[in-house]
Amino acid sequence: MVIPGGGIDKNRKQWKKKDRKYLFNEKALAKVFRARFLDALNKESLTVPTGIRSEWVVHCTRVGKGLPAIKYLSRYLYRGVISEKNILSSKEGRVTFRYTENTGNIQYRTLKGEDFLHLILKHVLPKGFRRIRDYGFLHSKAKKLLFLVQLVLHVQLESLKPVPGASFTCPRCKAPMKVLFFLLKPG
Repeated sequence: MVIPGGGIDKNRKQWKKKDRKYLFNEKALAKVFRARFLDALNKESLTVPTGIRSEWVVHCTRVGKGLPAIKYLSRYLYRGVISEKNILSSKEGRVTFRYTENTGNIQYRTLKGEDFLHLILKHVLPKGFRRIRDYGFLHSKAKKLLFLVQLVLHVQLESLKPVPGASFTCPRCKAPMKVLFFLLKPG
């Protein structure tokens, strides 16, 4: 969850900054989140996993402001399952990639192309689910409020140049090909 350190006062048309270093106490936030999560499980008549800890970990960190904060957060919010630099090779229908375990150890793995795609597709969210939800002035229907925030904070946006997508060339004539669909084997 990303929460800005302030908000817009619509009456005064000015930015109101939080006085303290954080919005919520980490331990209090963990207790409330745990209680609400378990309550939602009980309401849906779902069983609570055995051995669940009584204390949950919530990590609240101020990430700064401006472009450095956006760059830091974008790595976590908008990244894909695996970055291109971690795919080391794709030869003869086999993909070799690098990943980091929870312990911090770097591991290498080679799989058939279909198995690699199967692992990637496991991370696709079901229909109706979203990875990120935006509220307040970041919501897509709050364009006027976002414009007001940008105006009050003197934000000037640079225009971005479009990044070209991946291209495939025909092995025979070397002309660019257009991807129409992918065939996946079931299982």
